[in-house]
Amino acid sequence: MNNEIKAPLPPYDLTSAVIKARMAEDAWNGQKPAKIAMAYSQNSKWRNRNHFVLGRDQIIELLTAKWQKEHEYRLIKEVWAVEGHRIAVRFAYEYCDAGGQWYRAYGNENWQFDDNGLMEQRHASINDLKIDERERQFHWPIGRRPDEHPGLTELEL
Repeated sequence: MNNEIKAPLPPYDLTSAVIKARMAEDAWNGQKPAKIAMAYSQNSKWRNRNHFVLGRDQIIELLTAKWQKEHEYRLIKEVWAVEGHRIAVRFAYEYCDAGGQWYRAYGNENWQFDDNGLMEQRHASINDLKIDERERQFHWPIGRRPDEHPGLTELEL
């Protein structure tokens, strides 16, 4: 029996889904792949862009490779829909590559959780848009987005 628990637990309502999404945003902004992987079930299945990932070890590998290429990473997530064990979010993040080119990535994720609140499925569709550095909108220090920083709706993203 799995005794790992990651509250809040399903079934989700809008309030608990917003908490879950912010926890995910905070974790990803912290950029610690091993810590992030603990929010996912042992056999979590992902589709991330064109990568298909199974389990925590592969999640750690994917995230480690991601942040070796995506520098100055800052992410905002927003709940789009919620029902039972599923949450849909939209997100945007900004990063620059090794050559200094800035991007804003836009995407949607569909999440499904087990009864213990661990994510067992994650389906992510992501598109990258080149931007000039002056077009950046995410200007907080690396790490957790400050509570007073606007979200996606307020930024009209």
